Amino acid sequence: MAIHVALVNPAVHWNTGNAGRTCIATGATLHLVQPVGFAPDEAKTRRAGLDYWEHVDLRVWPGWMEFESAIPSLGKPFIFSARGSRTLWDAPLGASEDVVLIFGCEEGGGLSPELLRKYRDRVLSMPMVAPQVASINLSTSVGIAVYEVLRQRRTAHP
Repeated sequence: MAIHVALVNPAVHWNTGNAGRTCIATGATLHLVQPVGFAPDEAKTRRAGLDYWEHVDLRVWPGWMEFESAIPSLGKPFIFSARGSRTLWDAPLGASEDVVLIFGCEEGGGLSPELLRKYRDRVLSMPMVAPQVASINLSTSVGIAVYEVLRQRRTAHP
């Protein structure tokens, strides 16, 4: 069962590098949806991935429309946003199917309101206790979501 992590318009190279390292560790595929705010092969991105970058199963898409058209062939989509009304703990994250975990840009408010409306039944948030925190770092969110998929799969198939 495949896990796909999609970063839509990522802007910060070290977040992408860290997400790539998580993808390597978990066997997930990393998808970057352009525009990207840095060169994916940039030395800073590779360094953030701790020189594992060459091992990332990486796919780069020219834009959202091209990526969105491929989602049905990749798996069941889940969109992550601080504006989600349901937490990832309340969603069946691919215990027996391929999944696509979609995250927005760290700068500029994340995913577009149109995309969030279109997929409103699939928009999930991360549980946060402190009201002072508006969102969780992108690479941290990727790690939380990917490992929640793995936890649910382990529980479903001990």
